Amino acid sequence: MARPKTIFVCTGCGARSPRADGRCLRCGAWDSLAPQVEDTGRGRVGVDDQSQPMPIGEVPLGGGGEVRVTSGIGEFDRVLGGGMVAGSAVLLGGDPGVGKSTLVLMACERYAQRGPAVLYATGEESAAQVRLRAERLGVTSPSLYVLAQTDFLVIEEAVLKLRPAVLILDSVQTLHVPSVDGIPGSVSQVREVAHRAVLLAKRSGTAVVLVGHVTKSGDIAGPKLLEHLVDTVLHFEGDGRTSLRILRSVKNRFGPAGELGMFEMVEDGLVEVPDASARLLAERVADAPGTAVVACIEGSRPLLAEVQALVGRPTAAIPGRTCVGVDRTRVLMLVAVLEKAGVPLYDRDVFVNAAGGVRLFEPAADLAIAVALSSSLHDRALRSDTLVFGEVGLVGEVRAVAHPGQRVREAVRHGFRRIVAPASVARDAVPGVTLIGVRTLREALEACG
Repeated sequence: MARPKTIFVCTGCGARSPRADGRCLRCGAWDSLAPQVEDTGRGRVGVDDQSQPMPIGEVPLGGGGEVRVTSGIGEFDRVLGGGMVAGSAVLLGGDPGVGKSTLVLMACERYAQRGPAVLYATGEESAAQVRLRAERLGVTSPSLYVLAQTDFLVIEEAVLKLRPAVLILDSVQTLHVPSVDGIPGSVSQVREVAHRAVLLAKRSGTAVVLVGHVTKSGDIAGPKLLEHLVDTVLHFEGDGRTSLRILRSVKNRFGPAGELGMFEMVEDGLVEVPDASARLLAERVADAPGTAVVACIEGSRPLLAEVQALVGRPTAAIPGRTCVGVDRTRVLMLVAVLEKAGVPLYDRDVFVNAAGGVRLFEPAADLAIAVALSSSLHDRALRSDTLVFGEVGLVGEVRAVAHPGQRVREAVRHGFRRIVAPASVARDAVPGVTLIGVRTLREALEACG
């Protein structure tokens, strides 16, 4: 039997080293390497008749192909690419209090109502606390099982006995494996729990959801390896000022990354917002200077959002550049391009905001941001039925963007009859809509008045 081996693991980034160096070679942290006993005598996990290489065309699919587990919650299934794949691992991260546990508990109810067993394993609450919250949300399915446990080995035994279709681990930072050094939430424990959860999913065919906390920087707590291990990474976001919640797909091996789902937090839990564009434009002030509506693409769906800009008075001090929900680097570039186009902003404070808590980081928002800045500077509002989209280059040209037809159709569906966009969009013209194709930023500013 092989002898146990001592290695040194960085408590900051999870890097492994055979020596007790004073500094981690990966992240550069000092005195962060902690000893950990690694049992090299453990048997191989999951070795079977498929351990030998074989031609790709002869690999058995197991069950006839990809099997999706759908919840019936449209926005949740959309972000997952049509539902969770059996045997996959999903990592759901979000700020404390944003509603992660509420979302997964409501999804568990929908899964359980369809017949197969669902196991909700919690390390943060007692079983009684979970039941109280479930009753408030109307979650009463007899096929939903609750296990209040922090020992992951006990959870493994329960899964192999119950064979649930879906397993929820809430949260991965509260679970531990007794044979691994470190407290729950440490780098070594999070890595081991995630590794065993992924193996459990592949071996049993159970779809596993790992709920994770988020650090102050917005990253999921734990080693970055955690995101590489799982098949799908979802972020659940909310700005704390509104009831709007956004579920965003950051990584998805079984569907499009960048997909977006929208929910609203009410007294009875989360409610889907199937028409996100209408929700984001509901509080728009149509005739206000400094605003423009842009058609962007989130994953596979078009989305209309409002860009707001405010240009201050000339100042002798260094002018400020404040951006919320948009790329600050691109805003600084647009300010410089606007200077060339005859819109002086060099001595003025500039504020740009994507209203509604969305993030507009794709280049298609460039033209809307530039038009909103010009509108605020000259105190002239755009027509309420005007929509703008397009990428702006450094020499002031307006470039084409992807999926222009989807953007135009979404704009028409919400009543916009005048669209200012790149000249190449002319082939996507729709009867009854004035499509103004522009080639330069100057032409766009003139078209918007």
